[in-house]
Amino acid sequence: MKVAIDTSPLKSGHQYRGIGVYTQNLVEAFKKERISNFHLQLIDDKKIPDDCDLIHYPFFDLFFLTLPLKKEKPAVVTIHDTIPLIFPEHYPPGVKGNLKFQIQKFSLKNVKAVITDSENSKKDIFKYLNYPKERIFVVPLAQGKEFKLIKEKSLLDRIQKKYQLPEEFLLYVGDVNYNKNVLGLIKAFAEFKKDHKNFKLVLVGKAFQDKNLKETQEIIKLINLLDLNKNIIRLGWIPQEDLVGIYNLATVYCQPSFYEGFGLPVLEAMACGCPVVAANVSSLPEVCGDAAIMVNPDDINSIAEGIRRVICDKARQDMLKKRGAEWIKNFSWEKVAQKTHEVYQKVV
Repeated sequence: MKVAIDTSPLKSGHQYRGIGVYTQNLVEAFKKERISNFHLQLIDDKKIPDDCDLIHYPFFDLFFLTLPLKKEKPAVVTIHDTIPLIFPEHYPPGVKGNLKFQIQKFSLKNVKAVITDSENSKKDIFKYLNYPKERIFVVPLAQGKEFKLIKEKSLLDRIQKKYQLPEEFLLYVGDVNYNKNVLGLIKAFAEFKKDHKNFKLVLVGKAFQDKNLKETQEIIKLINLLDLNKNIIRLGWIPQEDLVGIYNLATVYCQPSFYEGFGLPVLEAMACGCPVVAANVSSLPEVCGDAAIMVNPDDINSIAEGIRRVICDKARQDMLKKRGAEWIKNFSWEKVAQKTHEVYQKVV
């Protein structure tokens, strides 16, 4: 079997985002797996090799034309989520975007199979894109091998000093999009801080430093309104090796999202021995299992109480660390490659 994977996301702005991480890790996992009678071809100029049996598009944009209408070969497409369709008032596509959405949706009709990250996303793809449920295959993502416990105290000390991090802090890693509920996290942190004056919240992500973004402007406005400037540290993009250290240093990781297609940072945090508090909605219960404290993202007090339950209870922290270390064994990029290959076989 000869499979061509479209690697164009690695040449665009997506290379630093989830799409790029997914494409890169999938390709590397296939190279390591050495599956018999399986040949991988990487294409990024849309020219499809004549001798390939199948083409995999690892990226589907709802409002941009990322999928050709005419398929020269049987096609498999990865759709991570349909979040803009779930919250249309927060992700307005405009007239052109709406037209492109109809074209993309039509283009899906002659795709042989869709791969998605979670059972929850499978349900959404069937509901919002009207794609046959029996041709949607769930292949959960995985944390990279670089996310692990760091034993060398000198390395952690260096990272702590480099980013001027406190001894204890609450951590969030990701984007500032509406579905991430960063404003809710900040409000919950303000509630928690009433009894923990010196505690800090660290926000990591490129968007936190982009003051041109409406969402970032709202975040800064709320921080000022709640007088939290001295208690919230906004870090921009962090190199992967430093990010691993920050997960290791954090007291608790919090993912209070209204919605996630998957929610990879919770697995990254668990792999680094950081206890997790996460929202009890969408895909997050699937991704967290029983290895996290689950909270209601619509209820500020529920988020604050979840954070409090972990930060103020050392025994609970230790229990969550142990459960997390066990739980992440269910996820690996080797499994992602194997399950993806099974989908290819079904199609061919």
